[in-house]
Amino acid sequence: MSTAIIVVLGAILLVVIMLVSMYNSLVKLRNNRENAFADIDVQLKQRHDLIPQLVSTVKGYAAHEKETLDRVISARNGAMQAQSIGDKIVAENALTSALSGLKVTLEAYPDLKANQNFLQLQEEISDVENKLSSVRRYFNSATKELNNKVQTFPSNIIAGMFGFRKEMMFDLGSDRKTLETAPQINF
Repeated sequence: MSTAIIVVLGAILLVVIMLVSMYNSLVKLRNNRENAFADIDVQLKQRHDLIPQLVSTVKGYAAHEKETLDRVISARNGAMQAQSIGDKIVAENALTSALSGLKVTLEAYPDLKANQNFLQLQEEISDVENKLSSVRRYFNSATKELNNKVQTFPSNIIAGMFGFRKEMMFDLGSDRKTLETAPQINF
């Protein structure tokens, strides 16, 4: 075998190793993103479980606030039915907006704010919201890593060949200004 053939075969082997490495890296980043969203799903499940309890507690005090409570329940149901990551992001943003409206409504009920069930639920929801914030940051970090790899050369060639694409971040959407302030629990 001549030296030229060995060099060509070595170069081909090196290119194949690089391509396999890039593909594997893309797969790992995609799986990392999906795992990060699974962490979000756990927190969303807890959030969804707490909302009916909160609404039930509030109903006894705020019977005429039916429209606000209905919006929260409707947004919760929509969030629970969302299937894809993109649909879940949109639905959760709608739920967060509805919960913000509920918090504003609750300010008008001083007796409710003294109710122990309500106080405990508010504390649990606040805890879940803080955990959600943390796992969303991790999810967005994982998404950014994947998107960077999908969009940069030369891995973008492999990404295009195997159907990897730029993925959606879990952001606040159109309600960014409203949602940038942390929820406040006033007693």
